[in-house]
Amino acid sequence: MSIAVEVSLLSGKTATVQAGLHETVETLAQRAQVVLGVGKGRLLDSFGVVLDGCAKITNTRIQNRDSLILHVNRVQIQCANCSFAAILGDGSVATWDSGDGGDSSAVQDKLKDVQQIAATNNAFAAILGDGSVVTWGFGDSGGDSSAVQCQLEHVQQIQSSDCAFAAILGDGSVVTWGHADFGGDSSAVQGQLKNVQQIQASVNALAAITGDGSLVTWGHADFGGDSSAVQGQLTNVQQVQASSAAFAAILGNRCVVTWGHAGFGGDSSAVQGQLKNVQQIQASSAAFAAILGDGNVVTWGGAAYGGDSSAVQTQLKNVHQVQAASAGAFAAILGDGSVVTWGAAGAGGDSSAVQEKLKDVQQIQASRAAFAAILGDGSVVTWGIPLFGSNSTAVQGQLTNVQQIQATGGAFAAIVGDGSVVTWGHADYGGDSGAVQDQLRNVQQIQATSRAFAAILGDGSVLTWGPPPFGGDSSTVQEQLKSVSVLLARTDDQDTRPRASKVPDFTPATSLEAMPEKRGTKEKPLRSKPSKPRALQRRLSVSVDELAACPGSLDFRRQSSSMKENLIIISPTGPHCDSSKMCRAPDEINKKGIGDFPCVMSITVEVSLLSGKTATVQAALDETVETLAQRAQIALGVGKGRLLDCSGVVLDGGAETADCQIRNGDVLTLHVKTVQIQCARSSFAAILGDGSVVTWGAAGQGGDSSEVQEQLKDVQQIQSSIAAFAAILGDGSVVTWGLPLFGMLRNVQQIQATGGAFAAILGDGSVVTWGHYLDDSGGDSGAVQDQLKNVRQIQAARWAFAAILGDGSVVTWGRDDFGGDSSAVQDQLKHVQQIQSSDFAFAAILGDGSVVTWGHADFGGDSSAVQGQLKNVQQIQAAERAFAAILDDGSVVTWGDAGSGADSSTVQTQLRNVQQIQASGGAFAAIVGDGSVVTWGPAVYGGDSSAVQGQLTNVQQIQASGGAFAAIAGDGSVVTWGDPDSGGDSSAVQCQLKQVQQLQASDRWFFAILDDGSVVNWGGGDGGSDPVPFPDQLKAVR
Repeated sequence: MSIAVEVSLLSGKTATVQAGLHETVETLAQRAQVVLGVGKGRLLDSFGVVLDGCAKITNTRIQNRDSLILHVNRVQIQCANCSFAAILGDGSVATWDSGDGGDSSAVQDKLKDVQQIAATNNAFAAILGDGSVVTWGFGDSGGDSSAVQCQLEHVQQIQSSDCAFAAILGDGSVVTWGHADFGGDSSAVQGQLKNVQQIQASVNALAAITGDGSLVTWGHADFGGDSSAVQGQLTNVQQVQASSAAFAAILGNRCVVTWGHAGFGGDSSAVQGQLKNVQQIQASSAAFAAILGDGNVVTWGGAAYGGDSSAVQTQLKNVHQVQAASAGAFAAILGDGSVVTWGAAGAGGDSSAVQEKLKDVQQIQASRAAFAAILGDGSVVTWGIPLFGSNSTAVQGQLTNVQQIQATGGAFAAIVGDGSVVTWGHADYGGDSGAVQDQLRNVQQIQATSRAFAAILGDGSVLTWGPPPFGGDSSTVQEQLKSVSVLLARTDDQDTRPRASKVPDFTPATSLEAMPEKRGTKEKPLRSKPSKPRALQRRLSVSVDELAACPGSLDFRRQSSSMKENLIIISPTGPHCDSSKMCRAPDEINKKGIGDFPCVMSITVEVSLLSGKTATVQAALDETVETLAQRAQIALGVGKGRLLDCSGVVLDGGAETADCQIRNGDVLTLHVKTVQIQCARSSFAAILGDGSVVTWGAAGQGGDSSEVQEQLKDVQQIQSSIAAFAAILGDGSVVTWGLPLFGMLRNVQQIQATGGAFAAILGDGSVVTWGHYLDDSGGDSGAVQDQLKNVRQIQAARWAFAAILGDGSVVTWGRDDFGGDSSAVQDQLKHVQQIQSSDFAFAAILGDGSVVTWGHADFGGDSSAVQGQLKNVQQIQAAERAFAAILDDGSVVTWGDAGSGADSSTVQTQLRNVQQIQASGGAFAAIVGDGSVVTWGPAVYGGDSSAVQGQLTNVQQIQASGGAFAAIAGDGSVVTWGDPDSGGDSSAVQCQLKQVQQLQASDRWFFAILDDGSVVNWGGGDGGSDPVPFPDQLKAVR
């Protein structure tokens, strides 16, 4: 015997479907999907109850001629570091990965009725319809929630750091789990975490806004986890934004309070008087930009990262939006549609070449170091570094009627009016979609990891492209992804793609006391809060006929004016709302635009560290920025930090991503501050958690700071020469000790040192140099002083300096034959992005990925033998006499002195998918994609790791002394090799080396910072002696 039922979509489209009584509900649903032309979904009965797909129809209350609803969920694709998880239309989950925590097979049976997914670097957490949570992935990244599983009930929202999750429960309390140093342990403030509304994150800290407007912070104190200094000011907090290591809070009176690292925007005292009537704050990795009520902009933080907008201040009027590239540039859209840029010129801070074209700009998207602007006529203008997607000339003719742009770290993808996709930029970042171009039709949405794209088509299927390790290959789950549900129900002849000028959002109205829920003869009111996933499910499960029967209780909103069918979003209004404003008729709704009827979707962003390491992270628009930050921390393998948007503005961790105007494909920066231990030749200096300094070693060479100890407070950074130290304080002043050098400086942004001299970048971009330990070591910059303006960065060799200016050119001084004279290559030094140095030579990476070298040839100053190979260079590392460059394909090119690591021929076949390189005095160690290590160079410098090769698995970080290496493994233990007297033998302290968070090294010593903040040291051997006493204060370094 069979029955016939009518199945409806929320759009109103219906179909009659038949099924036998002994067939399953899933079979009935599949037939309805085919007839209605949609993807997977869940069937709800006429009372709004989700039907069990596995149940036989005869065992349910489905009757002949019943009216059922097919609920097709919105698409959600979430990503960890190298893994994806997609929620299908029926609430199940499909995952694909490169072995980094994305395998959900162990919990697949539990992944039903999934409402939302959050991700850390290497783990996922899914909220189910009943408010419980299922986790999978690496346990120390939050994949194991067993310790708090019984507390995870009525979960409303989950935020994530790199290696930890934080869940806000229905009663406003918070449950955290995962790595303790990433925010997984909130026990110290648990009593304060009540009625929490939002959570925001810096790189290593979390900030929660409670219902009374107060703020609770926890995590690493140096990254904003300690707000005690401003706690009395943090009342009626409305929004919090974060850079990598500082927070900025907007209060109810629209003033701003900042805390955290001063060099990253934690000190706004210089502009505090201007920070009034602040409407919005954006952040780069190390600077903030605040839009005021009158449309003016105030900036502060690192000048090189956009914290100084003085050059364009008079143009920053009537600003509507600010965007940032993670490399340190801002772009502001003004009210007249023009654009003003500032910050790092080579990374998009200089738009002069395209300024005349930047008119009627609607939206700006950013890769790591390039911008793409959509104009009102649908064309696109790009600028920045070509390697990162600024050169769109090859596809410019195709870029017409562009609707939306998404970006990875080095490429862009644009959806045009006919639903096709145009890509450009670096091929290894998804800039070449040729392999799937013919399939990219009727594209509705694009998501991105750091180096790969995923496009959702109109039929709900998904196409991916880009490097497989970054999610570009979804072939293992392609069959499942052929029926991912579409975001908008539609008819085939209608265009439902979102316009680029609108940010899709979903803002349900207040609470719902809606129609009776008919279950048998009983009637129960539906009561729910809009933030609950279950409430969203029920709101979308009500039939159109039932809505019409309840005037005044619900608000009909259609999704898009371009759709022929009426997709209705039901926004609960409450019993006391004006019924005249409810139940708008379809004809009235047709007059509305998409901006009036927000939709639900997720975004994918690229998150970068200041080191250049990147990861792609995904979040739903209704998830908080804190969740996004936590996922980024896990993906990048770092501690707690703050997210800064592509404009350099610190994002409010408690705010939803939609409210922060984070766009799909944005490039964000995760700002992490770490413990600093700096060394001179025979002395050490450590910055403690309270900003004070401890020194030890040779007293006359910096080991004794007693004469300036009272001044060493709120220290932000320490730099050293051979026999002296210089510390930058929070107010930008400098304190020095060791060999007598100079008086006090002010407003210092950065200090760099050669063997006998210092160079400081001041707030106005000028440079001050000093030092006389050795003649001609860079302490006298008089010959080039007039050229040292708008300096962005300084690099130092042993006896020379090289400064990158704002226009990408380079100025050098010091010993001519050791890199101080760059005249032979001066005309090539344009659009310089980064400079690295050996002892007596420099190597500069240009904007096109090529390399220019100068200095002593025996120290790598001559790269002519490998110049043809030096293309698309991503990173350069240097030993004393050699260089090693990582190319974009993960291979390595070396040059310099063959006996000091410049000859990598014996391991060249192993150097594939290299992620990071570290160098000792004469050898190199490379971490490859699978976490193993490849070494080369003389054994006396650590070039032979064969004795410990079996232990070098899942390596997270490598540090080097002058003659040895130390690696942190995934379990927090340490493996060492190389010269025992330089720290290559850690056996005497091996039992203490557990839960190691970070390694620091001098020429002959290693220092391991443990998760409890204590420090373990080894090395410095000279026949077993211990010439450098270790201070007691460092037993609790933070």
